[in-house]
Amino acid sequence: MEKIKLNVALLKERVPKLTKAAQEVGLRPATVSNLCTGKIPIERAEVKTLVALSIIANCTLDELIILQSEGEMIETGIKVVDLFSPVSRGGTIGLIALPGMGQLVFLSEIFYRMKDKQDYKTIMLLPVEHGPGIDDLQDVSNKVVQDMDEAYEVIISSGENDILFAADRSIVISGEFYKLNDRLQSENITNVTTFLYDPRGDAVEEEEPYGPLDTVLKFDGGLISRKIYPAINPVLSISTVLEGAHLDSKHMKVQQAARKVLRRYRELQLLIHAKGVESIPQSEKDMFLKAQRIEAYLTQPFFVAEPFTKKTGVYVSLHDAIEDLSRILKGEFDHLEVDQLLDIGSLKSVSI
Repeated sequence: MEKIKLNVALLKERVPKLTKAAQEVGLRPATVSNLCTGKIPIERAEVKTLVALSIIANCTLDELIILQSEGEMIETGIKVVDLFSPVSRGGTIGLIALPGMGQLVFLSEIFYRMKDKQDYKTIMLLPVEHGPGIDDLQDVSNKVVQDMDEAYEVIISSGENDILFAADRSIVISGEFYKLNDRLQSENITNVTTFLYDPRGDAVEEEEPYGPLDTVLKFDGGLISRKIYPAINPVLSISTVLEGAHLDSKHMKVQQAARKVLRRYRELQLLIHAKGVESIPQSEKDMFLKAQRIEAYLTQPFFVAEPFTKKTGVYVSLHDAIEDLSRILKGEFDHLEVDQLLDIGSLKSVSI
């Protein structure tokens, strides 16, 4: 059975002040908010509510209610991921990192955020080698399985729930991963999003460490050295979601502009290191500082790390992240010190 969902991106693009506009036509703001976040499934929405939303967005019901298909993004609330390398629903996501770069902390955070979310179920395949971070991932998984046969049975019995499945990359090397995919495809099951991690760090040296991937998340030692967490490189991390028509135009425009600034930032880092900051013109210095603000903004406290960082984890909606990044690019926060943007949620929490 195909799933349907509310076209939230279209609504927010056409009606920036959505809850206020909804209230003006007699809709309860809480109802609209819950429909947008998925707390209220669209199947339970009243027809008059959907009709009213289509009117204020000046769109048809067919545009407002869309199929939830493969290839679209899963919103995680993690800024650097949702903005630059969205998790592809039903796809394969590869984490490329050396040991100690935080890949299992990141994966635990994803599972923590999705574990109790409506219509999602998290499954972890217990690896042969029990290294650091494995226990934490177990703790935030709905189900821990011992082998691929058990994984298959759990997935089959999960009904229409979306599955997030985490496994060591050894299942790719052994061929078990492809066998599981073949079995699932024969059952016409396409709702499994697989996260492959590499606890030994071998994947860093390989051209295609996991075979074809839908999302590549590359962790960066340079970011770690500057205490930029999560240490995911926004320039080198990519997603096939970006190649399809799954992102709204503003997201694409903002993302591309930010990537351009961050690429130049990395080039300037090398130049400044070699010749000093006075070797570049003022326009380049301004871009350098803008990139530093973007980089700082992309840091984010994790819920699973609260006992260690003593910082409360934060969820930032994609809509807020796009708006924030757009404002940074426009220079609206150029008066702030870079450190003021470190480890925050959305810019709503920053005093202008």
